[in-house]
Amino acid sequence: MKKTLLYLLCLATLDASAKVYQVSSPDKNLTVTADCNGDVVWSVDHDGKNVLMPSEIGIDGLKMTTPRQTTASIDQMISTPFYKKSEVRDRCNEMTLRQGDWEIEFRAYDDAAAYRFVYRGKKPLKVQDETNAFVFGDDYKAYVPYVNDNRGGERYCYSFESYYDEQNLSRMFPDSLAISPLMVCLPEGKKAVIMDAGIDNYPGMFLKKGEGNALVSEYAPVPDSVRIGGHNRLNLVPVTRMPYIATISPGQKLPWRVVLLSDGDEELLNNDIAQLLAPECRMDDVSWIKPGKVAWDWWNTTNLTNVDFKAGMNTATYLYFIDFAAANGLEYIIIDEGWSGKESMLEDLNPDIDLEHIIKYGKDKNVGVILWASWRNAAGIRAEGDSKGKVYGMVEDAAVDADDESLYRPLPQDAEYTARAFKHYADMGVAGFKIDFFDRDDQDCISSAYEIARIAADNGLVLDLHGLRPGGMQRAYPNILNFEGVKGLENCKWEPIVDGMPLHNMPRYDVTAPYLRQLTGPMDYTPGAMQNATREMFRAINDHPMSMSTRAHQVAMYTIFEAPLQMLADSPSKYIKEQETTSHISQIPTTFDETVAIDGSVGEYIVLARRKGNVWYVAAMTNSDARDIDIPLSFLSPGDKQAQLFMDGINADREGSDYRAECKTVDASDVLSVHLAPAGGFSAIIK
Repeated sequence: MKKTLLYLLCLATLDASAKVYQVSSPDKNLTVTADCNGDVVWSVDHDGKNVLMPSEIGIDGLKMTTPRQTTASIDQMISTPFYKKSEVRDRCNEMTLRQGDWEIEFRAYDDAAAYRFVYRGKKPLKVQDETNAFVFGDDYKAYVPYVNDNRGGERYCYSFESYYDEQNLSRMFPDSLAISPLMVCLPEGKKAVIMDAGIDNYPGMFLKKGEGNALVSEYAPVPDSVRIGGHNRLNLVPVTRMPYIATISPGQKLPWRVVLLSDGDEELLNNDIAQLLAPECRMDDVSWIKPGKVAWDWWNTTNLTNVDFKAGMNTATYLYFIDFAAANGLEYIIIDEGWSGKESMLEDLNPDIDLEHIIKYGKDKNVGVILWASWRNAAGIRAEGDSKGKVYGMVEDAAVDADDESLYRPLPQDAEYTARAFKHYADMGVAGFKIDFFDRDDQDCISSAYEIARIAADNGLVLDLHGLRPGGMQRAYPNILNFEGVKGLENCKWEPIVDGMPLHNMPRYDVTAPYLRQLTGPMDYTPGAMQNATREMFRAINDHPMSMSTRAHQVAMYTIFEAPLQMLADSPSKYIKEQETTSHISQIPTTFDETVAIDGSVGEYIVLARRKGNVWYVAAMTNSDARDIDIPLSFLSPGDKQAQLFMDGINADREGSDYRAECKTVDASDVLSVHLAPAGGFSAIIK
């Protein structure tokens, strides 16, 4: 890691009556104010205007009146090898207030304000609750990602996949939780995004409507009892919870609470706050970690054509997937759910899949094999029963023996089982695991995810975590190459049709999530549909799925969506028939050295460019509205370059798969004029 760190500590001598403490950003345009008059209240000013009104913060009744204050200036470069740029600059001013067993660290960046609590007590502590309020000066419009589709009806058990309700703060549903990031639209085009970062051994932050124009936090308490439930019995659904949200240790630093500010929407496309506030890397060697693209089986239901075998969950199918991946320079294939039993990663393996042969075949062709697993199996959390069939540790149905609480006690993660399973498959040559159905982010779940990542790193395995938001653990363990927590392409398989039209506007979501969800880290949207339809023509067909967008829109996702482990969701047979499209996708890397946000508007459109080495990748997407855009190429170095262009065809507004590809010579003085069809896109590779 390259560092230039200026760290100035000064102890401020304050008059006993002093109550107000401030820290400003390096550019002096952002100021964080903390008023300590018993309760602690913070506020944020930006460009001379109050953007966050005085808002109460606290933890377990914390009171501060005359805390000791220290300040620091931080300026360092952080290496980010598996990201949208090769390094990021951490530059801010910091203020720490301490009284009793607690510190509050405040940071002022040029574009963000953040704080976190640090516990300095000498004994472990059960945290009853943490209070975080975000009060705004008027009834502003917000983009709210509500929690819905709860697993087993449990309030906090959710996959973190949410569309955005666009509504004023006063119209938010008072009984509903929302996940972060949540965006508030301020006057004059300014945006404020509320989020948490650096989540470690602590629950994630939910948001809900407070009084007036306020948002307030809510946290999932620690589970007290759980049951097996959810889809295909893959979830651990809490039945009861403890009266506290976390048990913390002396010196523990809690997650950051962040207000991110932007004057232009495009600034959100190139923001690094989640990286800056994440835990530092805990791996001594990351050189073995290999990002890349994946031929994936689940979305296309292993539908293959022009083959001489019955396609499905069998050896011949995955050898075909490997041949396709090798022919197109893809680094991995995934064998999704169905290769092993539902209750174990080591038992009841599918006899139709010769895993050792598949892995060796892939190795010979330089294609790694990634396996799917449920969280509870990867963590070794299994139901155990006696000869009478009674289940101990957890129950399959909350109604069974409901009065006997001993039957519900959650079993701890079996790290020895995880280590044994991971070593077994690593020794076999497996490249990593896609671990699914976390669907919680309480303290138990977060701690388990970190433990899984550590054991995977020890065994040289990469990870893709589903049912979980990135909270910073991907910097602590860079072998976590991707997270889900996004309304991805899989939702097209079951999108309801109401009055002849899809219920949800997925093209609008596609140009909203990169501004908001993507702020927290990579997202496994799983793009690449080869059957493309307009919203009017779209239908949900599970075994023959399609996108609610044009072909060029799907291709643009490979540049716009951040995913060090990026899927090709459709069938290899379809990609082979559409080789021009496949060849373009296969050239786009999954990590980059530089990102330039060119233009955009949340929910409307996106234009950005990314560089890997000497090659630039430029992409644009729009919502359901057609639009014409100009893309200046001033980011290019001097001299003529060759550009491969992939764009909407003239009839893409009627036939989503219509596209046009061409090559042309360009230089830094050129401006590309591009027409985007409804739900359309554009992609360019410039060398």
